[in-house]
Amino acid sequence: MTTTDDAMTPGTNEVEIDMDKLMAFVFRAVDEVGATLNAALVVMGDKLGYYRDLAANGPSTPTELAVRTATGEPYAREWLNAQAAGSYVTYDPATGRYTLPREHAVALTVEDSPAFLPGMFQIALGTVHDASHILEAARNGGGYGWHEHDADVHVGCERFFRPSYNAHLIAEWLPALDGVVEKLGRGATVADVGCGHGASTILMAQAFPNSRFVGWDYHDASIATARERAAAAGVADRVKFEVAQASAFDGSDYDLVTMFDCLHDMGDPVGAARHVRESLAEDGTWMVVEPIAGDHVEDNLHPVGRTYYGFSTLLCTPSSLAQDVGLALGTQAGPARIRDVTIAAGFTRFESVSETPFNRVYEVRP
Repeated sequence: MTTTDDAMTPGTNEVEIDMDKLMAFVFRAVDEVGATLNAALVVMGDKLGYYRDLAANGPSTPTELAVRTATGEPYAREWLNAQAAGSYVTYDPATGRYTLPREHAVALTVEDSPAFLPGMFQIALGTVHDASHILEAARNGGGYGWHEHDADVHVGCERFFRPSYNAHLIAEWLPALDGVVEKLGRGATVADVGCGHGASTILMAQAFPNSRFVGWDYHDASIATARERAAAAGVADRVKFEVAQASAFDGSDYDLVTMFDCLHDMGDPVGAARHVRESLAEDGTWMVVEPIAGDHVEDNLHPVGRTYYGFSTLLCTPSSLAQDVGLALGTQAGPARIRDVTIAAGFTRFESVSETPFNRVYEVRP
């Protein structure tokens, strides 16, 4: 079906519009509005314990869910209906009960699973919460700092990435680096730069008790949380957390410097890389973990790339632009641009050594 309605295509004399394609796009957009709202609903279900309750108790009515979670029944009812419409839960009209499939329960309730999803929704919701600030920054060419964002960004970020670190950091990523595991086993000094809440630092400290670790981050509140997490994990004797910019952290002769999902957020990644080069021991290693990306836009036109480009626009690029230099590498910088940063800083060895569906790991040496 076609039409030639000039009002729909300003500035043209006559353009055919395929109404089937138009309406297909409209309904796709409606689905995406539902998906946008569902980000808040997933966070709601996580924070209110709805998913955990359904996983523990099986098929349930809204009344049963509300009673067990001490929440209002109308909210439980409408939340369940929205989850059923989005195929997050199933609905049985004969019994009026809703079921969370076991596979979905793993993704929505098991925090140590690499498939755990609520952290991703939480950081996305926090990011969208601050969209008005990004709109203003886009208009004036400025930035918006990581520290300025809603707390769901900081908490969600750790909850999103920590399951991957749990699954891959000790078992795969560190062993992929030349000689690093042996050094850590004997006793090494490590700087974890941009450590956030300290998930990566604490994991390494638990695995390598002979080594000593310092986590650095410019965000005071994150460092305070990291110190609490280290004490709770029983590793405060070999881990300390300090506030510092990536281009100004203290110490020298580090055997290993790590950066997890943060280099692209930095205003001056080359300056930070130079400081890493100066702080490393002669035979030291810099491990850079970045979001998975190809070097060309067309390499990243898929669901993971779309998500990361969204975060890049609303979170990572504004964070870089809020800092000195403001290079704005972007979340999908790709291996070539990361390599350029390391070469500009004086490194001579750069290799991609491991990857997952969400991350790529680089080994960088002097």
